Amino acid sequence: MPKLDLDTIPQTNATGYPKPYSDVVQGRWYRRLARASGISDFGVSHVTLQPGAWSSQRHWHEGEDEFVVMLSGEAVLVDDSGETMMRPGDVAAFPKGDGNGHVLQNRSDGDCVFIAVGRPAATDCHYPDIDMHLPAGGGFRRKGGGTL
Repeated sequence: MPKLDLDTIPQTNATGYPKPYSDVVQGRWYRRLARASGISDFGVSHVTLQPGAWSSQRHWHEGEDEFVVMLSGEAVLVDDSGETMMRPGDVAAFPKGDGNGHVLQNRSDGDCVFIAVGRPAATDCHYPDIDMHLPAGGGFRRKGGGTL
């Protein structure tokens, strides 16, 4: 049956971010919906941000488009143009290679939930606010070189 039962899909708050960059995502819980459904051309995650949690560090991808649909609660989208409130029904798109670093931050007292769509492929990821870069081959690096 095509309808997914979210309760049967494992939820995790795992992150590959090294300390101290991992601290802000500890309240981020996600389920990998594409993997659970057998979809392989794109990735889909069901994400819950607890109060105070961020979706990621502010970032952008060289070769991955991203699309977000807010389902419940509210979050602040922080990108190069400033801050924008995101509420249920709002959508945001982040074209690959545009250099617009973005993050969703839950500054409210309740959970917020959204769907994130992207491409499950290795691509360089840039973090404009911190000294971190993730090359396509993996392994977080400092922007000037050297491992974290």
